[in-house]
Amino acid sequence: MLGRVYLVGAGPGDPKLITLRGLECLERAEVVVYDRLAAPELLDRAPAAERIFVGKRPGRHTMTQDEINAVLVEQARAGRRVVRLKGGDPFVFGRGGDEGIALDAAGVSFEVVPGVTSAIAGPSFAGIPVTHRGVASSFAVVTGHEDPTKDGSQIRWDALARGVDTLVFLMGVEHLGEIIANLRRAGRPAEEPVAAIRWATTPEQQVVVGTLVDIEERVQEMGLRAPAVLVVGPVVGLRACLDWRSRLPLAGLRVLVTRARHQASQLSSRLIELGATPIEYPTIEIHAVDDPSVFDAALARIACFGWVVFTSANGVEAVFERLALAGRDARVFGRSKVCAIGPSTADALRKRGIIADWMPQEFLTDAIVAGFRQLDVRGVEVLLARADIAPPALAAGLREQGAVVTEVAAYRTAPAEESRGRLVTLLEQCRIDVVTLTSSSTVRNLIDGLGDRRKLLDGVALACIGPVTAATARELGLGVDLVADEHTIDGLARALTAWASREVQR
Repeated sequence: MLGRVYLVGAGPGDPKLITLRGLECLERAEVVVYDRLAAPELLDRAPAAERIFVGKRPGRHTMTQDEINAVLVEQARAGRRVVRLKGGDPFVFGRGGDEGIALDAAGVSFEVVPGVTSAIAGPSFAGIPVTHRGVASSFAVVTGHEDPTKDGSQIRWDALARGVDTLVFLMGVEHLGEIIANLRRAGRPAEEPVAAIRWATTPEQQVVVGTLVDIEERVQEMGLRAPAVLVVGPVVGLRACLDWRSRLPLAGLRVLVTRARHQASQLSSRLIELGATPIEYPTIEIHAVDDPSVFDAALARIACFGWVVFTSANGVEAVFERLALAGRDARVFGRSKVCAIGPSTADALRKRGIIADWMPQEFLTDAIVAGFRQLDVRGVEVLLARADIAPPALAAGLREQGAVVTEVAAYRTAPAEESRGRLVTLLEQCRIDVVTLTSSSTVRNLIDGLGDRRKLLDGVALACIGPVTAATARELGLGVDLVADEHTIDGLARALTAWASREVQR
């Protein structure tokens, strides 16, 4: 039985701009054939699918188009559901037509899933409408990949220059000089506004604005390279009013996110909403404990505890993973009361069907211990399920109140298996403005990752999620620039926003 191929447009860059139908196809895919312009995050929506990279770079192709066509046919004939994931829209300079024709010739069923093209979305995201009442009533999308000086060019420069208000060139940076020269020869005004937009709609977006006279020089000064969209026309002048992104409170700030990989997206998403560019460099990884026997023994009698205390969402996940392996669920808590330290921990519990009986207003050990003093835990069994390296102060404080405390390692933290060289390179190239630190372990592992190069942090702001993390940073000789008042991701984002505002005013 033949499979089916879905020619899916991935959108202009931001993974959230793919269509619902595109996501649906990805989630059901058995094979994903993708190129370099498709956001890597989209591949995570097809976790069980085989991945085949067929990306093309200027001057270097992983596969020829004929070879890509053959892969699609072969995979479909094997009876598999294949997604051909293409940047932008499959039929806007995406060779989707070539692939569809090849599939048709081979008798393979296929479906076209349109995508948001960067020809419109790129300028729009940069505050440039391709049409605007009284300014531009027409636009044309032109390939910039064709060398405009070669014999037999299919681009009708005279018609474009004189007959269309807004010109959008895709992948035109490599031939920017030739494009400008041809437009000028065809009569386009020298002072015509021009914008070059790289990695449109993503946090790494760069925009260079000029005129046909100086745009090439400005692009070279900025070091702007492909992939980029080039916009020519009076609508570029509207960017001064419509550039919403540069007005965001953290616009242009490059922030290193040091959380564990599976947790980094929450902070990264918040930073993107505020205009920052997150650079994920996980310094820790979360692992199951090597010997879970003590952990399992505590969970076997969980209903006997008067209080079960969760200090992190990681602890919640670890507990419920072990319960699931034993064929048990939230019902095992019985009449045990549950404490959640922090809103993310409470949310993780809620998703598992547990509403926390108490969440302290402050997430510091002293405040938690003081809160339990009000709850009177004398003679009460308390279970602490947390990280293997959790400090002893909380357990000691509860024991001083007469509680019978059982501490178990629910999970262990370890330095992330990341390339230390990447972190050093980012700092050497001055590509980081702020480092966020969300736990004492992220601080220690950041220092370990730098080794004897910690001086590279000079001039880089350090943002800590709370005073415990800040104290660890200071103990290790780091200067702390800001500490969140509320020790959560949202609190850290608010602290960064306030800090950035003060920096701008200086």
